[in-house]
Amino acid sequence: MNPFVRRAAYRTTMFVLAVALVGVLWELYKTLGPEDGGKVFGINLFPRANDTAMPHIWNMLSRYGRPEVRGSDRKIWVVVLSGAWFSFRLSVVGFVLGASIGVGLAVLMTRYKVVERGLLPYLVVSQTVPLIALAPLVVSWGGKLEIGSFVWPRWLSASVLGAFLAFFPIAVGTLRGLSSAPAAALELMESYASTWRQTLTKLRFPAAVPYMVPAFKLGASGSVVGVVVAEISTGLKGGIGRLIIEYAREATGDPAKVFTAVFGAAALGLTMAGFVAISDVLLMRNRPKETTT
Repeated sequence: MNPFVRRAAYRTTMFVLAVALVGVLWELYKTLGPEDGGKVFGINLFPRANDTAMPHIWNMLSRYGRPEVRGSDRKIWVVVLSGAWFSFRLSVVGFVLGASIGVGLAVLMTRYKVVERGLLPYLVVSQTVPLIALAPLVVSWGGKLEIGSFVWPRWLSASVLGAFLAFFPIAVGTLRGLSSAPAAALELMESYASTWRQTLTKLRFPAAVPYMVPAFKLGASGSVVGVVVAEISTGLKGGIGRLIIEYAREATGDPAKVFTAVFGAAALGLTMAGFVAISDVLLMRNRPKETTT
């Protein structure tokens, strides 16, 4: 069997087993856990296991096949899929923007160590800012931005917040990868009178691929989180985040409904990370194998 096919089959099998394990643990806790939750030393540590807080998995899955609201012909899976598609497009924009910024900063910090020492601490501090507090500010600032005929669209604020969560792991992972090139190889490139750009493209970036792929996976998932949080905090219509808000209002009477949107958001994050994983397979497929003598 082709090694790449075997690798993909192994990862798929492990993913299915992980999902099945989560389902088994969910139902096990629902069966054995306290219906009203549990406290330890007066602190609520155990979630409620009643039907309102934890519906059965088969009830949540069957809810996809029923209408969104009573009397409607639109199945809820159609609504969730439409919202996920809207959020997916915003996440792609945020991911591309965040990846461009992250890789650019990593290259700049690799080229100039003084920039790394001065900039990296501020990048770390930037990730301590609560996203839900930042979202209204981005919407407000963007709404006042006009450049010629360009008017800041409301959806772009959600993409910017997605980029805000995506750029940091990409910047750090790429920086780590670019710095991982062997010293002997760098000296060899220098002996050939290679320019810094040639060293970057022919040595540092190929050496950075094993570090960049996991970073890009985190960035892809982070862009989805940023977009969904932005949709929730700003009330942007059309996305999966808005559906989570709307369905949460009906959690008491229809608890399985809110989980349809939550599962849609989770599937969206996995899809984004999956595209990066496929790119990894395509990149590594054409990479020459190392030989030992």
